[in-house]
Amino acid sequence: MNVYQSLLQPFVFQTLRADPETVKLQLLRLGESIERHSDRPPARWIKQQLAQTFSLSTPELSQQLWGLTFPNPIGLAAGLDKDGVAAGLWGSFGFGFAEVGTVTYHPQPGNPRPRLFRLPADRAGINRMGFNNRGAAALAQTLEQAHKRSTRTIPLGINLGKSKVTPLEAAVEDYLASFRLLQVWGDYFVINVSSPNTPGLRSLQTAANLEPILSALQNENQNRRPLLLKISPDLAWEDLATIIELVKTYEWAGLIATNTTIARPELQTKVIPQTGKSPQEEAGGLSGAPLRQRSTEVIRFIHQQSGGQLPIIGVGGVFTAADAWEKIMAGATLIQVYTGWIYEGPGMVKQLLTGLQTELQQRGLDSLATFRSQVS
Repeated sequence: MNVYQSLLQPFVFQTLRADPETVKLQLLRLGESIERHSDRPPARWIKQQLAQTFSLSTPELSQQLWGLTFPNPIGLAAGLDKDGVAAGLWGSFGFGFAEVGTVTYHPQPGNPRPRLFRLPADRAGINRMGFNNRGAAALAQTLEQAHKRSTRTIPLGINLGKSKVTPLEAAVEDYLASFRLLQVWGDYFVINVSSPNTPGLRSLQTAANLEPILSALQNENQNRRPLLLKISPDLAWEDLATIIELVKTYEWAGLIATNTTIARPELQTKVIPQTGKSPQEEAGGLSGAPLRQRSTEVIRFIHQQSGGQLPIIGVGGVFTAADAWEKIMAGATLIQVYTGWIYEGPGMVKQLLTGLQTELQQRGLDSLATFRSQVS
């Protein structure tokens, strides 16, 4: 158990347990303040100290993908920094890439609070945030200002969702409108059609609804940014196979597997303190350790179905280097974390990278890229 888990996590989870979202907002405000002033002291010094504490140089874990250099395979998943306010800060925590959003074309408040719940006994979370964000135009402005302050040190992805006020039949234009505003500011883009917290959104994963989205965005993609699709862990295998073929047909860059799940496996948590309800009664997506096995199964299926030719960002239930390596072995090229990072603390990325270095050494491999070339 590290210092974060023994001292800070109990305060974060217990003292402010009535609303975990409050903790998240306070941390983001602090990150935003550091980022806004990162071109001068003391914020510049703070970023340097964070990097010295939490970063690890791992050239053997570096990879080239989509014409981008990923200094290591561990990235921050979308959902934590929805408005990109700390976009320039995540590299200082050791991440090899980061994804901001989900952002929608229209600003929206999201679902009523409380909408974020921690399940410490299960190392899990439930959220029904509902794509709360300031909108695509505001994110474009935020990223433009960050660009003026400093050079980006890690690839940045932007996760796009459909605005709640936009009817499903107008989803294509809604995604396009966001993409047009943001395409010069992201290194890669993710289309989110799999969140369980926007009514009807997951129906966009059907072939009839998905194909126009894939086609339109690729046609609009004048800067040839890598486009990825984020999918649900709850898809039937035949539906996932159809999606894989569509992604290949329209020459999209890859898949992110997976989003949160609406399934409720057997959990140790029986009552959520904020509401007095059981996890089975709370609407929203389940993340964290209970999702690990299913997300890995989906990664393995995609890898096998695509013959190893479709890059996969694996996410879901990663807490340890063994968890990350399991997903890499299943076919993931890159790994994302979110819930695990909240539970394990800011030193988690460094721990994962150290563990992955050990895995390579034990297998007599000189680099992760070498391993990838052997299994692809």
